[in-house]
Amino acid sequence: MNALTLSCYAPDNSFVPDSLVSAPRHPALLRRSFRKTFPAAVRGEGVYLWDETGKQYLDFSGSAAVNFIGHGVSEIPAAMAEQARDLEFVHTSQFTTPIAEVYAQELLGFAGEQFRDGAVYFTCGGSESVETALKLARQYQLEVGQGERHQILSRTQSYHGSTLGALSVSGNRRRREIYLPMVREFTHIGIPYCYRCNYDCTDGCRNCGQEYAAELDTAITASDGKVAGFIFEPVSGATLGAVTPPPGYLNSISEICRKHNVLLIADEVMTGMGRTGKNFAVEHWGIMPDILVTAKGLSSGYAPLGAVIMTKKVVDAIANGSGAFLHGFTYNSHPISLAAGQAVLRRIQKQNLVQEADSAKPKSPAENLDTALNRLRSLSAVGDVRGIGLLWAAEFVADQQTKQPFPPQLNFAGQVGQAAVKRGLLVYPMQGCVDGTAGDHLLIAPPAVITRDQVDSAVEQLGDSIEEVSSHIIWSAARFNSSRDHLGE
Repeated sequence: MNALTLSCYAPDNSFVPDSLVSAPRHPALLRRSFRKTFPAAVRGEGVYLWDETGKQYLDFSGSAAVNFIGHGVSEIPAAMAEQARDLEFVHTSQFTTPIAEVYAQELLGFAGEQFRDGAVYFTCGGSESVETALKLARQYQLEVGQGERHQILSRTQSYHGSTLGALSVSGNRRRREIYLPMVREFTHIGIPYCYRCNYDCTDGCRNCGQEYAAELDTAITASDGKVAGFIFEPVSGATLGAVTPPPGYLNSISEICRKHNVLLIADEVMTGMGRTGKNFAVEHWGIMPDILVTAKGLSSGYAPLGAVIMTKKVVDAIANGSGAFLHGFTYNSHPISLAAGQAVLRRIQKQNLVQEADSAKPKSPAENLDTALNRLRSLSAVGDVRGIGLLWAAEFVADQQTKQPFPPQLNFAGQVGQAAVKRGLLVYPMQGCVDGTAGDHLLIAPPAVITRDQVDSAVEQLGDSIEEVSSHIIWSAARFNSSRDHLGE
């Protein structure tokens, strides 16, 4: 038998159908998509990454808004290795560790005065942190004698993670829809999105902010005392694309939560650790959440790490009540990840990287990014450019006047992303910002060490990528219409 004949038989000599023999081989690693080719990354330094062929990429998205301090900072793996030599792991049901205790105190200080005498619960990432925060809010209400409070309110067009609990409070339609039969649903209220506002924005969006805040008050009242917490992103992440809140909005929702004894939970997985030019984004608006969730920039991608930071009020409720938080993961407070996080925090402070992410600081990377990205507004396919600090987005439209989005099946943002990759530029394309299905945008979140020349070069490449895709779509549409005319349709 030749090799082809042998391939038609299984080891027990039974016949194997042609449909299985001819099925394409797939990698052993289950990747994000079977329909996309992923280059193998092998090295990183500063704002650059290299694949195994030697191609260089400028990481203009910070690897999904993760990397803040830059790639290849040697002191981070050195701190991890030092911790690993002493102690690689213990279970938190049996031990605490010096690194956990010291780093938690440092992180509380970084989080601000409102978290004085609070506590930190470390996880392995954003979804775990959100899951933890939801359970923490529920147990808090039980501890203070409010056992009927179990609902967590959130906003449409938000994203809080991929676990089932986190999906239940997320508003990202595409990431939720196939799992909805498995998800416990609570109320989602509207989210301020002034480029496409449902209310009157003629007063600089202050009125619309109050209208959206009133939706929260209405939803809490309608729950008849069953709401435990409200979770929100201070600046929207990938789902809506760096939308900042209108004046007075966050202050109003904070007051509403206090009035109804509902815990305010700030999801700063993407916006925390300096990304917006403050230690945490809530500082821009002077609000004080009861629980703050962070990840991504917490370790800048050097190790899996997330954290739930809680106020003294929350800690005391459990400490003076049942005395134990009924929750846990095997790898929470992992010593090696904590060593990475501590080293990253110290790097951020030593290098003044939060200030470098402040758009108001002259000649900072954030100001350079603001100035450069706003040049994209001249492109016919760009409807909006928005953001703060080192977290920005460009939204694409088929018509600037009507704000009509491109048809979802075109995947305009995805095409721009691929055109950028060909040029050695990494951005974060997303769809669904208009209604969960339609609407294309790119998220841009470079490391805080990016230079002005690198910003200018990246924005020029991004503009070329947008123009390339726009031209191709116009050409394709003209060819389609010409074909229809030729056929007499």
